[in-house]
Order: sequence, then C-alpha cells, then structure tokens
Amino acid sequence: MRAKKRHSKHRNSENKKGMGTVEIVIIIAILVALALVFRGALTHYANNIMDYVFDEGNVIGALGG
Repeated sequence: MRAKKRHSKHRNSENKKGMGTVEIVIIIAILVALALVFRGALTHYANNIMDYVFDEGNVIGALGG
C-alpha cells in the first residue's frame, strides 16, 4: 500500500510541472492576442516615442541648447 502512495505522489508532481508549462503557454497566447487586437494603437504609440526620441530638435531643446 505504501508503494502505491509513493507512485501517486510522483504522478502528482509530474502533473504540476506540466500544468506550469500549460499556464505559461496560455499566458503567452493571451499576450499575443492582445498585441494583435491593439496592434494599431501600439504601433502608433511606438512611432510617437521613436519620433520624439530621435528628433534632434527635442533633444537639443531639452538640453538647453
């Protein structure tokens, strides 16, 4: 009977490891879906940031020049 309990504990630990992998895959899938849904807004936001950062007038103006 003890051998049976050990075996069931081993099986449960394997299930927990597999469950962690499944949870990570689900989280990644949700993040990809959100990125696809908000792709236009994210692209616009990133472009605005890039334009601001790489615009030499803003950088020179911020430095007081």
